[in-house]
Amino acid sequence: MDTLETILGHTFRDPALLQLALTHASVGYENQRPLPDNQRLEFLGDAVLQLTLSDLLYRQLPQADEGVLTKARAQLVSTKALARIARRIGLGNHLRMGRGEEANGGRDRDSSLADTLEAIAGAIHLDSGSLAAQRFAEHLFINDLAALLHGSFESNPKGQLQELIQSVSISPLVYQIVSECGPDHAKNFIATVSWRGTMLGTGNGRSKKEAEVQAAQAALDNPVLQMQLRTAGEESGQQP
Repeated sequence: MDTLETILGHTFRDPALLQLALTHASVGYENQRPLPDNQRLEFLGDAVLQLTLSDLLYRQLPQADEGVLTKARAQLVSTKALARIARRIGLGNHLRMGRGEEANGGRDRDSSLADTLEAIAGAIHLDSGSLAAQRFAEHLFINDLAALLHGSFESNPKGQLQELIQSVSISPLVYQIVSECGPDHAKNFIATVSWRGTMLGTGNGRSKKEAEVQAAQAALDNPVLQMQLRTAGEESGQQP
């Protein structure tokens, strides 16, 4: 645990909080009795990371508008991004999980790694407050923040939306061009994107591709998407 604390850049006053943050729900399932796990800390940590990274981005991107800041934060806290950081620090080796979950690849599953990293953020907030949580975020996200500030993070709404959907479901996204108007040299297309029968976003553009990209971005900004993802995640046993 001392090694992990060094990697995290935080020494816990209450080591039990770190133990709890590392405890997967499968431990209780396998023992067939209720045991504390990291799901509540994950809930808190999600909000902690959203706030701390919002604060960092606000201060480091003084010229960026709300839309740019929102997209940047979404890239930093996506399941893929959090799992990548977790792998970089070897977090999977420290997870406490049931043998069945481990045998099924749980230590390297994106959702398990991302959820645990969020739980650790929540544990640090409870252990030492918001400033400690901010230092933790600065410490772990320094490379990703630098890449974002130097423009290495590409904006790819269709790819981001696809990743979110694939993390919880095999149901495909459906893009549809529902309208086109204007002369051939100045066409305007309107596209929609739907998932599991729910229309999530609408976009328009000078080409079909541009319209679909705008529809994907509208879906990412749509609060209905998060509700759909959470429902699908609960059905499949994973969380977005």
